[in-house]
Amino acid sequence: MFIVNWWKKLSWNVKISWSKNACLPLLAASVLIKWKVFFKNVPLIWDVVTMLEIMGSLWVTHDFVDDTLFLDSSNLSMDNFDALRIKEIRASILLLSPILHFFDKITIPEPGGCNIWKRSIDSHLEWLKTIWYSYKIGEDNTIEISWNKEYWEKTINAWFWVTGTENLIIANVLRRWQTIIKLAAIEPHVINLIDFLKLAWADIVVDYDHTITINWVDNLNSNLWFNVVSDYIESGTFMIIWAMLSREYIDIENARIKDLYAFIEKLRESWVRIEDMWDDKVRVWRSTNLKAVSIQTNIFPGFPTDLQSPFSVLMTQAEWISKIHEVLFESRLNFLVELEKIKWHIAILNPHEALIFWKTSVKAGETLTSWDLRAWVAMVIIALLIEWETKITNINYIKRGYSNFLEKIISLWGDIREEE
Repeated sequence: MFIVNWWKKLSWNVKISWSKNACLPLLAASVLIKWKVFFKNVPLIWDVVTMLEIMGSLWVTHDFVDDTLFLDSSNLSMDNFDALRIKEIRASILLLSPILHFFDKITIPEPGGCNIWKRSIDSHLEWLKTIWYSYKIGEDNTIEISWNKEYWEKTINAWFWVTGTENLIIANVLRRWQTIIKLAAIEPHVINLIDFLKLAWADIVVDYDHTITINWVDNLNSNLWFNVVSDYIESGTFMIIWAMLSREYIDIENARIKDLYAFIEKLRESWVRIEDMWDDKVRVWRSTNLKAVSIQTNIFPGFPTDLQSPFSVLMTQAEWISKIHEVLFESRLNFLVELEKIKWHIAILNPHEALIFWKTSVKAGETLTSWDLRAWVAMVIIALLIEWETKITNINYIKRGYSNFLEKIISLWGDIREEE
């Protein structure tokens, strides 16, 4: 549980951490190199640690020095593979094709680790089936997967699914003949994965129409140094926090401005003042007079679904009626019941749409529950707005996705602490 006390005006500057969503596919892809890789700017968070522990059971060794991660997969082995750990983290699905590339067969439980969507493994399995993988599901829901290693040209539709696109890239980069991924996701972390593989001599071309073409290579280069990109979702989150809670303005470094165009335009439409300070740094001014707007989440470069929860909290402080349209995940609006609990004026129209009415404030504290990783941050923002002590339960999410988030809030004079 976290205890948050009201602190209306935060101050100081913040530097955005490195991206979890970029790091996890990079870790999986490094197994294909089967030698040494160095990653800089690696966030030391729960999802990354869990991924490294799964890879460690495959005899992949690693070492952290500050924010630099050294990986060596030259002794890759299935002898002590801990398949059960796959249930703890959704991104473990990205390890399937690297393992099968070297060992041909694997038996795993269904990956887990997320509440905002069922995120079935079926689509991943069907995509792998198109490139001659085969699978069968046992009575205990374990999945046995093997690869027949047949080679032909293939065109596959990814339907803009981020993890699906990443999985298809990793699965096909060493598969013979050409692979064309149509309707591919091109989020910043997908491009970061492609840049890493191209540095390792992969032949990958990204086209304007969301097409990714992969021409096979015999092997990948090792002894690489590669930088993980900063987290544009964390950057957008802090823009919202500053707009509501700063004394006057706060500067954000590593802001990933180019990745947040749709989001920043919506902030400006709601009368949040944002100033580009150059060198990927922005200044966000506190806004006491917010205008209600309507948002619709979308695939990149549209409004990010991961910023819908904190933006919804921003709209509770705006004049008039805002509409939230979440098109990607059917359970992502569930957290709004926490806003109803504190008597904020919310109407959930259906699993994908909600209305937020007028500016509201709360004088009394409450116990709030986080529903998912991004909703957890929304609860922190709410708690900092409430003029009393607020408790937040189900706090395990924060350890999964944000690097030193609480420490940053505390360094900005926020009053927040953890208790058993």
